[in-house]
Amino acid sequence: MKNKKKFRFWVITRNILLSMVGALLIGAVFHNVMSIYEQKKYPALGKLVEVDGRNMHIYTKGNGENTIVLLSGLGTAAPVLDFEPLINELAKTNKIVVVEPFGYGWSDLTDKERTVENIVEELRTALNKSNIEGPYILMPHSLSGIYSMYYADKYPDDIEAIIGIDFTLPKALEYFNESPPSLPKYMSLLSLTGMARLALSISPEDFLPIADKGTYSDENLKMTKIITTWKGYNKNVVNEANEITNNIKKTKEMSFPPNMPVMIFTTDKDKVKEDGPSNITFYQSQLSNMTSNKIVILEGHHYLHWTQFKEMSDYVNEFIETFERDSLIE
Repeated sequence: MKNKKKFRFWVITRNILLSMVGALLIGAVFHNVMSIYEQKKYPALGKLVEVDGRNMHIYTKGNGENTIVLLSGLGTAAPVLDFEPLINELAKTNKIVVVEPFGYGWSDLTDKERTVENIVEELRTALNKSNIEGPYILMPHSLSGIYSMYYADKYPDDIEAIIGIDFTLPKALEYFNESPPSLPKYMSLLSLTGMARLALSISPEDFLPIADKGTYSDENLKMTKIITTWKGYNKNVVNEANEITNNIKKTKEMSFPPNMPVMIFTTDKDKVKEDGPSNITFYQSQLSNMTSNKIVILEGHHYLHWTQFKEMSDYVNEFIETFERDSLIE
C-alpha cells in the first residue's frame, strides 16, 4: 500500500513537470512565431547600419546645426520610442540621433561582451557609417553616463558637450556606498521562452512610461509593448548589467575634459537624509573642475524625459546658446 502511494506521488509529480515543460515549449513556439510576424509588421523606424556583421538601428530627426545623440539607460527596451516626446521637442531646433545599442529596439543581438570599450566603439562606428558628422552633444540617460565618460575621455574631439539625464557616473556607487546591480544569466531565458510576453500581458503598466495621457500615442505604446516582448531581459541586457562593475573599474579614474561644457538634469527626490549625500551633492563634486557646467533640478523621477521633455528642451537650447556664445568670446 505504501509503495502504491509513493508510486502514485511520483506519477503525479512527473505529469505536473511534463505539463509545465509542455506549456513552456508551446509558449516559446507561440512567442517566436508572433515575433517573426510582428517584426515584419513593425519595421525599423530609422535606418539599419552594419556594425561588426550585425544590424544596428539609427533614428534621426531634425535638421539643426547641432547634433544631439541620445543614449538610453540599461533595460530600456525601445530607446527610440522611449525618447519620442523629447526627440520631437529637441528636433525643432537641433538634429537628433538615437543609436539603439545591440540588444535594444530594432538592433540585432550580438555575441560580443558588453564592455564599455565595445559599446562605445559600436556607437562610434554606427555614427561614422551613417555619415553623421560630429562633434556631437552626447545626451546620456542613466547607465549610459559611464559610456559617455569613456567616449569623451578617449575621443574628446568627437564630443562638443555632455547633457546628462540623471545619469550614472563611475564614482557614484562609491559615493553612495552602494553595490552595482546584477542579473542572473537565466533571466535571458525570459526573452527566449516568451515569459516576458506573458508578464507584459498581465501587467503592461509595469513596462510603459509613466506619463500624462496623450504624451505617448497609442501606436507608440503598442510598439513599445511589442518590442519589450522581443528584447526584454535578453542576453545582451543581462550581460551589460553584469559588466557594470568591470566598466566602472575601467572608467573610475576618468573625468570629462575640463573645457567640455556639461549640464545635468536631476531630481532632488533621492536625497538620503538632511545634509546627507544626494544626487545634487554628488554631481556638484563631479563638476567642480569644469569651466562650464550647470545642474538643473526638475520634478519627477529617474526617467525625467517622460514628463519634463518640454522644460528639458528649453534648458538644452539655452545651454547650447550659452556655451557657443562663450566660445566665440574666447
